[in-house]
Amino acid sequence: MELRTMRYFLAVAREENMTRAAQLLHVTQPTLSKQLKSLEDELGKKLFIRHSFHIELTEEGVLLRKRAEDLVSMADKITTEFLSLDDVLGGEVYLGLAESYQIRHLATEIKSFKNSYPDLRYHITSGDTEQVTEKLDKGVIDFAVLAEEPSTDKYHYLTFPKADLWGVVMPWDCPLAKKQSVSVDDLTGLPLFCSEQGWSHDIPRWCGNKIDKLHLEGSFRLSYNGSLFVKEGLGYLLTFEHLIDTSPDSGLVFRPLTPRLETKLYFIWKKYQVFTPIAEKMLEKLKERFRFNA
Repeated sequence: MELRTMRYFLAVAREENMTRAAQLLHVTQPTLSKQLKSLEDELGKKLFIRHSFHIELTEEGVLLRKRAEDLVSMADKITTEFLSLDDVLGGEVYLGLAESYQIRHLATEIKSFKNSYPDLRYHITSGDTEQVTEKLDKGVIDFAVLAEEPSTDKYHYLTFPKADLWGVVMPWDCPLAKKQSVSVDDLTGLPLFCSEQGWSHDIPRWCGNKIDKLHLEGSFRLSYNGSLFVKEGLGYLLTFEHLIDTSPDSGLVFRPLTPRLETKLYFIWKKYQVFTPIAEKMLEKLKERFRFNA
């Protein structure tokens, strides 16, 4: 199974059309078709369902797409790492970030770091703990930021200077908006939106055995998407402060939870990981500014 074939497969999966994919890859359509047929023969599985005007992935094709994306990303990362070994002023750094207002601290440090290393090129992907640690463990990214305390068996980490405050985003004219803070009893029986990670780890920490009184209407990986449902009057969003626009013209307000609930943010990397020079320099700078935990 060649890397080039994986790139061909991903192009067809993305374009859902053999002709367009061939044009983008600068190969003939018969060549592309032959490569994909050989891939199906090698795996012993049908990867595509061919329709009149488009191509659809089978279940096996969907699985391969995820694996191929990781393989190609890893190969590209290896190439850029070796190219940057002698680059003392720059190189590539890959980060996977949780959704948090505290990311501003990282952005500030990267801006300062880039003044000293102007050829730094950084690549950002976002996701929850499961998503970013999967990429970190596979070596697709160098560092991750989690809104959950990491496993000290697998990772070193830095703790961000501040914590995120939990609260409820709701329409400005709803009865609950008149309160200065929101308790478990206030939320009992109401339709609630929250991230799966927050609902599983943070909210139980806040309400204890009263979690059974709360009703999760739906879960979102991105708080912004949840806020759109709140605007439609479908429920109330449990999220961090500052993630959602609650300015006077937004139609929404944020009220903190009571008792107060906070979540710390962690900058992590794998133990025994070997970094490129630029990634190593960035880590050393961050260690100077954030609290380091071995």
